[in-house]
Amino acid sequence: MMLKRTTPLLDAAENATADRVDHSHVPNLYAPGAAGRTRCRAEPSQWEILALWLLTCLIFVGGIAPLCNYFSLVDNSGDSSAYMAVASAIRHWNFHGLQVKQFWGLPYAMAGLSLLTGASDRTALMVICFASSLASVAIAYRLWGGWVSGFFAILNFDWMQRSYLGGSEPLFVALLFASFLAIRKDRWWLASLLASLATVVRPLGIFALVGIGLALLWKRDYRRLAPAVATGLAIGILYAIPLARYFHDPLATAHTYSNPQWQGGWLFGFPFYAIIKGTLTEPAPLTNLILSFGWIFLVLFAVIVMIRSSEFRQYARAHPVEILFLIPYLWCLYTYNYPHWARGTFARFSIPVLPFVLIALYRWIPKDRRLLWALGTITSVLAAASAIGLANVPALIRRAIG
Repeated sequence: MMLKRTTPLLDAAENATADRVDHSHVPNLYAPGAAGRTRCRAEPSQWEILALWLLTCLIFVGGIAPLCNYFSLVDNSGDSSAYMAVASAIRHWNFHGLQVKQFWGLPYAMAGLSLLTGASDRTALMVICFASSLASVAIAYRLWGGWVSGFFAILNFDWMQRSYLGGSEPLFVALLFASFLAIRKDRWWLASLLASLATVVRPLGIFALVGIGLALLWKRDYRRLAPAVATGLAIGILYAIPLARYFHDPLATAHTYSNPQWQGGWLFGFPFYAIIKGTLTEPAPLTNLILSFGWIFLVLFAVIVMIRSSEFRQYARAHPVEILFLIPYLWCLYTYNYPHWARGTFARFSIPVLPFVLIALYRWIPKDRRLLWALGTITSVLAAASAIGLANVPALIRRAIG
């Protein structure tokens, strides 16, 4: 059996092909049981990654449904009810009494699906979130290979909860990753369209759009730069028109990201300030603190590796738009200026940059498919328990079986 010698970080950056074997994890091919170990350490295929996503979905939903009303949990999860209210207002084009807060990209998609199919706002939300989550994992496989996409699918509790209970992250990530994939295929106009749509779902998508413009400007490719800029402006203007007409502020949703409770009233401030302040002033369960700071230090360690790694610098030169998105996004992640949320929502906000964290830490990722499936099972159970409240689980189980 011949083994292809690979560089782990560059492997993560390549489009995945057939299953590959990482030579560094196969100490002796001719030892007893070596063939089985080799199969376990071969990179998972795209179908296996999609099956892994399906497993987490079934465990998450199947674990919650017998214990409580799943649809009621959807309604009360995160910003789901707010998105449904906006989607309903868009469908009826009646914004009287509507509170402007979240960006409207997801509600527009929900309203469009509801008008096309007659589905309820809640059903539209769940269809879009499930489909976008699956698409994100599939695109991540195309971009970074099986190990990165596999661990991206299973590591983050917030990712599962937003995927299966509703949230803007799945749609945002799907559009963002699709934009990166379009760039790799040299389809810059499509990339700018997808990045523009991502921006109206979550505003930090603007970094990808700016990255596209800067990359084309650096190349002096004005023939592609002009339609890319025009596309971004067109999407922005179309998004702003209803806000200007009905709320007398074309940037109404953007202006909600300012609050006198924040340091200086701004969304972003000094690095770590709000994380530390929120930890000191707002009590939280020990498990929550461990999980939050685990993500904070994991991403920070990955940033240090990115800075020091020559391989990552090579990756950055090959994919400049991704890095032009990554750098300001990471800065915003650590300077988010609302003490009440800065620590507790860190894992959620880190979702779009998790693949880059995994790329930076690629050499340390345990490349064993058995572990991937076992960890996927465990994390989906824990994510479901976290969604309904760990303290509530025992009583709910007793009620369900009694």
